[in-house]
Amino acid sequence: MKGIGTIGIVILIVLGILGMGGCAYNGMVKKQEAVESAWSQVENVYQRRADLIPNLVNTVKGAANFEKETLEAVIQARASATQVKVDPTNLDPASLQKFEQAQTGLSSALSRLLVSVERYPELKANQNFRDLQVQLEGTENRITEERRKFNLVVQAYNSSIRSFPNNLMAGMFGFEKKAYFEAITEGAEKAPEVSF
Repeated sequence: MKGIGTIGIVILIVLGILGMGGCAYNGMVKKQEAVESAWSQVENVYQRRADLIPNLVNTVKGAANFEKETLEAVIQARASATQVKVDPTNLDPASLQKFEQAQTGLSSALSRLLVSVERYPELKANQNFRDLQVQLEGTENRITEERRKFNLVVQAYNSSIRSFPNNLMAGMFGFEKKAYFEAITEGAEKAPEVSF
């Protein structure tokens, strides 16, 4: 009878450890899914910006004698930015940097376009252009906010997998630290100014 009691206690301890391990594993899976969801939202707002650009370019094209090279630079930068894809299951610094470089190139081309519009008063008076400008400004603010939210979710995930005892389970099941979204150019942490 005494031997059965000891075996029962050992079984209860093993079941308790397995239960806690299962809870830790499930918690890490939820946090990993949150990171991937937050990244999808970052891509979503960047896609919204990319979707606005053809309308902006077409509106600007209508202006007489508008600089063709400026428009082509925006179109090319948009094409480059939309081709860079990041695997949300492998958010490493190199892939995020490549993504940010493409987006920075698009932001730069867009800024040159918006600065050159200053020389075209008929464009600045165009209601469609003004509406697109407001939408673009709002989208840039959303991009900033979604990057901030992404970094908060990554911080929660990274803290979880690096804390004891989760770090034991994380190593065993292949949960790896995720990269933060960082500005690669000075001043890139702020949305570009698009006011006229």
